[in-house]
Amino acid sequence: MSNPREKVVDAALVLATRRDYGDVTLSDIAHEADISLAELRDLFPSKGAIVGGFLRRIDRQILQEQNEIHHTEPMRERLYEVLKRRLLALQPCRDSILSIKNWVSRDPLMQTALNREVINSMRFMLEAAEIESDGTLGAVKLQGLVFVWWRVIDVWLEKGLDEALHQLNQQLSRGEQFVSHAEQFISIIQPARDFFGKFMHLNQKSHHVDDDIPHPKS
Repeated sequence: MSNPREKVVDAALVLATRRDYGDVTLSDIAHEADISLAELRDLFPSKGAIVGGFLRRIDRQILQEQNEIHHTEPMRERLYEVLKRRLLALQPCRDSILSIKNWVSRDPLMQTALNREVINSMRFMLEAAEIESDGTLGAVKLQGLVFVWWRVIDVWLEKGLDEALHQLNQQLSRGEQFVSHAEQFISIIQPARDFFGKFMHLNQKSHHVDDDIPHPKS
C-alpha cells in the first residue's frame, strides 16, 4: 500500500505540470490523490506544506546516498557532488518546480516559508558533504550556500541542467574563497569575542552579588 503523504505530493506535482500551481486547489489535489479533503487536511495543512513535503523527500533521497560520497575528496568537490545529485533528483520534476516557483514568486509569505525549508535542506546537504554547519562559521557557510542554491535553481529552470552544473561549479569556487576569508576574520575576532563574553558574565555575577548584600537601614 502506497504512502498517502507520498500520493499527495505526487498528485500536487502532476497538477503543477498541467497548470500554474497557484490555480491548483486543495480539492484538486485531494481528487488527484484519490483521497477525501478531510484526509488531505490530516496529512498537509496547505499547498505550501505539500511543497515542503516534496523538498524533504529529496532530502531523504540524497541523505540515503551519503555513503557514496568520497570522503577523501576536498570539501568543495564533496559539496559539488551532493548538490549535483540533488539537481539530478529534481530533474524529472523540472516543469512542476517551474510552476511552483512562479506561484511562490507572487506570494511574499510563501517565499519566506519556502526559504526556511531550503535553509533546512542546505543544512543537511552540508552535513552530507561532511562540512560543519554549526557555530559562526557554519552559519556563514549555510547562508552562503542558500544564496548559491537559489542562483543555481534559477539557471537550471531557465537554461537547463548543464548550465546549472556549470553555475554550481563557479559559485562553489567563489564560495570557497569567501569561506577562507571568513575563517581568517573569525579567527581574528574570536579572542575579543571570548574576552567580552567573559567580561559580561563576570559583570552580571558582580551585580547579583551586590543584590544579595543587605544594605544598612537609614
